[in-house]
Amino acid sequence: MRYLIVFFLCAFMAGTVSAQSDSVQHIPHLEIKKNKRISISKGDSSITVIIDTLIMHDRAYLEFFGKKNVNLQVKNAFIPKRAYISGTDGKNNASNLTMTVRFKELGALYVYAAGRDAFNGTKTYPNGNGGIVVFNYLNDGIVPQQENSKQDHYLEIGTKGGGLVGNANTDIYNIFSRIGTGARPLGQLPEGQVYSGSPGKDGKSEIKEVNGF
Repeated sequence: MRYLIVFFLCAFMAGTVSAQSDSVQHIPHLEIKKNKRISISKGDSSITVIIDTLIMHDRAYLEFFGKKNVNLQVKNAFIPKRAYISGTDGKNNASNLTMTVRFKELGALYVYAAGRDAFNGTKTYPNGNGGIVVFNYLNDGIVPQQENSKQDHYLEIGTKGGGLVGNANTDIYNIFSRIGTGARPLGQLPEGQVYSGSPGKDGKSEIKEVNGF
């Protein structure tokens, strides 16, 4: 166990965390500095992450990559300004997130389980679906609010499907406008960017007050 903790600490300092192959991870203390990102990317596609103390400074980012289902439990969260948590399966679909958090300090937290767009220029996966988010907050901590983003204790959850930016008519026009303009008329368009296809399905979210973990 001592060697695993040392491994995590070194990985955090490098800015990226590779999760253990085990489906349950326990992190005693995680602090993400201002404007820094930590990505939990390896391991099982369905994981449980338990963090005793989570400190996220202004515009800090915690991402779960390549995960279909994430169960995140944060026993004590300190988020003085704004921070971001997101999850994706790596194929444009959002992760399904179950989060249970005790807020000791909360400026603003943005949880993104939104589908990603197909026209990202590097992948050919379809427009992604939004995820299902169940957000549980402990009633002995700060109660989040969703009414005013300019006030403290703000919580926002995004679960929209991908592919809402482009449309088929514009995509088809882009294709035909390049035909006959020389060799490889479509060569300058990255894969997946010409035609984005149907939008992904929206996900859904639920926020609940709970007594404990």
